[in-house]
Amino acid sequence: MPVHDDIATLLSGSYINYFHCLKIIEILKQTEADTKNIFGRYGSQRMKDWLDVVKSYEKENLYLAEAAQMLVRNINYEIPSLKKQIAKEEQIQLDCEKKHLEYLKNEASSKSEFLTLCKQLGIEGNKIKKELVERLQELPELYDKIGKSLKPILPAIELYSAFTKYVLGDEASQVLPLLKFMVEHGNTTVYEWTYGEAPLSVEVDPIHIEVDDDKAAGDQIDFGDDAIDFGAIDTSAIDFGEGDTGGEIDWGNIDAAPTDVDLSADVANISLEESGIVVEEAGLQGGVAKGREALTLLDNPTTSNQLVEQLLELESFLKMRVYETSTVEQTFSLLQQLPAESEAALGGMLGAVQRAAADLTAPHILHLHNVKHSPRYVDVLSGQLEQKLSVCSKMCRLAEREAERRRGAESRAADLRPLLARIIQRTKELQAQIEADISKKYKGRPVNVIGGVKFL
Repeated sequence: MPVHDDIATLLSGSYINYFHCLKIIEILKQTEADTKNIFGRYGSQRMKDWLDVVKSYEKENLYLAEAAQMLVRNINYEIPSLKKQIAKEEQIQLDCEKKHLEYLKNEASSKSEFLTLCKQLGIEGNKIKKELVERLQELPELYDKIGKSLKPILPAIELYSAFTKYVLGDEASQVLPLLKFMVEHGNTTVYEWTYGEAPLSVEVDPIHIEVDDDKAAGDQIDFGDDAIDFGAIDTSAIDFGEGDTGGEIDWGNIDAAPTDVDLSADVANISLEESGIVVEEAGLQGGVAKGREALTLLDNPTTSNQLVEQLLELESFLKMRVYETSTVEQTFSLLQQLPAESEAALGGMLGAVQRAAADLTAPHILHLHNVKHSPRYVDVLSGQLEQKLSVCSKMCRLAEREAERRRGAESRAADLRPLLARIIQRTKELQAQIEADISKKYKGRPVNVIGGVKFL
């Protein structure tokens, strides 16, 4: 076949019909013109082959049947199938875009929760356990600051005590003893609260928190499975003596202990310094605070919970008093005969109590308190933070995967659109050729194929 651009274009399709053969013959009439003889016949074998193909097509109008079959197949199957594939790829793009945005939203949410929790704990989140252990050094200072901030609630405690004495009379017991002691003395040790005197010394138990759980691979020594070769030992050079096992052991110049020692010596003349006995001083000098008693009131879990409960009790009382003061009808007030506090004063007391309770139950204080007294809590807390980071990483990977799927769907749809346009164009040309050929058979009468590619 001679090299010709139009012929290459005609042969590039997936099928060749009768009308393509006619175009190829028209092109060969130009390229094979030098093979034409005086009788108007072509000597080129290529021309003869294509003329035979056209003649076979025209026998019994076989080319019309084939063209009609191609037209129906393109309209009913090929073009709708390509359109469905393109619509499917476009739907995949929309779904991937939706999932991509959802994954990015979840990633941002998990990252925000991680940063919020890190902010509450006062850490950066790089080395979680190590940073939490370092933050424990600030806990005593925070407790002392909270203990000093409780001074303004003393009037509220006195008001509550007066209320209790008025209602119960002589049967009234001391109200909020631990909270009142805390306000007056500050954040002292549990020993001082229990025994009423300061200890001579405080022995705080050390904190055992494993920062690094995983051991390095180089820390484990591999001795292998082979036995250790100590070499050949020559025992002939060792002198074990004459082997007289019945000999006696020489203990040196140790004299025998006297048997007539008098143990009834008078020990009354021995002083305390000589005996080594230490006698602690009596009075308010105290002793040694150990274990839970060595902790401060805010550091000890038991006393800390009691302080929170007593603050809530005081807050409830003040809220009731504010309500009674603000109402017009005070007939049922239990403190009508006592000096009434103004609503502004009660509001100030209530605000001071609420601020103290908020400081004591602040999230970072509670987290650090649990970290110190529960080593397992460190693992739980670090596990939560690491889980949020893992979720962020997972969401990022899923978002990237959906973006890759969307790009793949876009590429496939872009490849299918030119193919669809080309098939539609060729189908239109085929329909027009069928109409023109049928028109020739009926002396040029206009022929229109109803429906067809015009409605696609």
